[in-house]
Amino acid sequence: MPALADQISACRLCTDRFGATATTHRPRPVAWFSASAHVRIVGQAPGMRVHETGLPFNDASGDRLRAWMGIDRASFYDRTRIAITPMAFCFPGYDARGSDLPPPKLCAATWGEAVTAALADIRLTLLVGAHAQRYHLDTRTSLTDTVRGWRDHAPTTFPLPHPSWRNTGWLRKNPWFEAELLPVLRARVEDELGG
Repeated sequence: MPALADQISACRLCTDRFGATATTHRPRPVAWFSASAHVRIVGQAPGMRVHETGLPFNDASGDRLRAWMGIDRASFYDRTRIAITPMAFCFPGYDARGSDLPPPKLCAATWGEAVTAALADIRLTLLVGAHAQRYHLDTRTSLTDTVRGWRDHAPTTFPLPHPSWRNTGWLRKNPWFEAELLPVLRARVEDELGG
């Protein structure tokens, strides 16, 4: 496992791709997982703050995700218990308008199967955002429909919207998410992390 995380951390496959973005940054993969983890969070890709700090979900989105899960920062960042494996391990950059670019498919194609195989003891998976849901559930439905159908995947997998502030409107339009899904998710997280 350390060898796989080290290989991912050393990956520079997207050097030219990232150099051509509006941010002209270099790859900095953030590999945050251990074979002993029982909970897996699959997000989209690190943002700029994660790129700068090397700590996944180290931003307001992470605060909201931790609140959804009902856990504190210390529990969240215990990689022996929680694996954070996004669809792309590097910040993909911004486009010319300042919007996040999608995660490069090359990352999942290169590392996805190896990471999944290495995480053999996962009992609970959170699929955060449409990119993770399409890849892991092989679905073409809208994010809203996929998340609304969460019971079809529970208790082992929970599709979630991205916890970004940009989705605050979505959360207001879909009060069932907080009322129905989150209590079940928190109970499952507590079951797997031992309270």
